[in-house]
Amino acid sequence: MRFAVLGSGSQGNGTLISSEDTHVLVDCGFSLRETERRLTRLGLSAAQLSAVLVTHEHADHVHGVELLARRHGVPVYMSQGTERGLRKPVPVRTHVRCGDVLEIGALRIEVVAVAHDAMEPTQYVFSDGKRRFGLLTDLGSHCARVRDHYQGLDALMIESNHCRDMLARGHYPYFLKQRVGGDWGHLNNHQAAGLVEQLGWQNLQHLVLAHLSSKNNLPQLARQCFVDTLGCDADWLQVADQDSGLDWRHIA
Repeated sequence: MRFAVLGSGSQGNGTLISSEDTHVLVDCGFSLRETERRLTRLGLSAAQLSAVLVTHEHADHVHGVELLARRHGVPVYMSQGTERGLRKPVPVRTHVRCGDVLEIGALRIEVVAVAHDAMEPTQYVFSDGKRRFGLLTDLGSHCARVRDHYQGLDALMIESNHCRDMLARGHYPYFLKQRVGGDWGHLNNHQAAGLVEQLGWQNLQHLVLAHLSSKNNLPQLARQCFVDTLGCDADWLQVADQDSGLDWRHIA
């Protein structure tokens, strides 16, 4: 199994998970042309996609889904709440719910409900029968159910959205600071690092920090927070950025 990131941030998100000939894209927040360009960089075409899983209806996660699905016939999976929250309709193949287990080609996928300011947001844990990869972004807090799903992973990509001090000192209006930093917003560096500490990280082959805010965070601040919390090597930590995403990472 392997994974890669088309891009991660407030301007667009997309994550690829592959096993054998199965290629699943989680979210498509870029235009169709940009999505195709980024897929080409990773050695894939849109026609090779087995499915698109959508986490929630915010534009940076769904902007390109409708056209990608219609142009290339890619099946779309999302919750009913997410579909209700869309500004324009998308041809949905399957509705998902918390607790569902999907079988798409060579991948087994657990559907996990999370706390975020969307209609019915979901996140996903992937397995090829031997290894497990967890994708966990766009949540403001976590509960025992979330922690249970993300135990025993071999690789994890987790949101480390903002530095709480930068958010507090920044130029966002008060209501937006409350939204971003609240229980239904986004995890800050300390929250994300603390969650990984609870989950256990010593057996992870890859730990990727994602969805970093361009205005309220810096990669070096996020890295240092994880180093201070976990005691891990800074060079081992990986960051998925907005422009170049992250090249393929293999989970052995």
